[in-house]
Amino acid sequence: MTTASESQSRPGDQGINVAKVTANDVNVYYGDKHALKGVNLAIQANEVTALIGPSGCGKSTFLRCINRMNDLIEGARVTGTITLDRQNIYDRDLDVVQLRARVGMVFQKPNPFPKSIYDNVAYGPRLHGLAHSAADLEEVVITSLERAGLYAEVKDRLDEPGTGLSGGQQQRLCIARAIAVSPEVILMDEPCSALDPIATAKVEELIDELRENFTIVIVTHSMQQAARVSQRTAFFHLGELIEVGNTEQIFTNPQHKLTQGYITGRFG
Repeated sequence: MTTASESQSRPGDQGINVAKVTANDVNVYYGDKHALKGVNLAIQANEVTALIGPSGCGKSTFLRCINRMNDLIEGARVTGTITLDRQNIYDRDLDVVQLRARVGMVFQKPNPFPKSIYDNVAYGPRLHGLAHSAADLEEVVITSLERAGLYAEVKDRLDEPGTGLSGGQQQRLCIARAIAVSPEVILMDEPCSALDPIATAKVEELIDELRENFTIVIVTHSMQQAARVSQRTAFFHLGELIEVGNTEQIFTNPQHKLTQGYITGRFG
């Protein structure tokens, strides 16, 4: 089971607020490897929750649990429960396609489809039948690109390949593609690690804006980024959730010696 700081009654215990996503005693196994160990974590709506920790500590594994991406890994097994608005997302009757429409994902490396900029964003709404006419679809595409802070840069070349954009623009295109289906939660797995500082700053600014409408969970190797963009931070180590709390508290007054060691650079 996870340990928690003395100042937090348990990881995920966040007072009277109803969490958007709640993990209870979540374990993940890859074959014989116990990759995630008894994680309890509540993620609040309209907040950015940062997952930090050394490489291989389980933070990306946990992120992939929230939209069942681990289902796609041979030999992966998940136990415990994860709820989205109190519904168990591992319920056998749950439609995983619909879950992934509600829980979008942006990956470490920008991965636009080999399609036009327009068709990249239109793909999800078409797939899920969210636009009833060409005009509706165009509105969704434009609105999504605007929300991703990209429309002004690409409005005159929507029919050009998305793969022709710069790295930072490609990542914002992937964010536009994710939000085009109006998800409730956006998962981001080190979304800036392949970007230069200017592009990173634009994505971080975008994350702060998107928080008004979406619940965001971000895995980052950069503690500075976690401090800049998140309201809550969870520290993972060797598959366990060690400590979770308000970001400022985690970075200025960590309660667990492992957290303190990682924050101060003694390991990681």
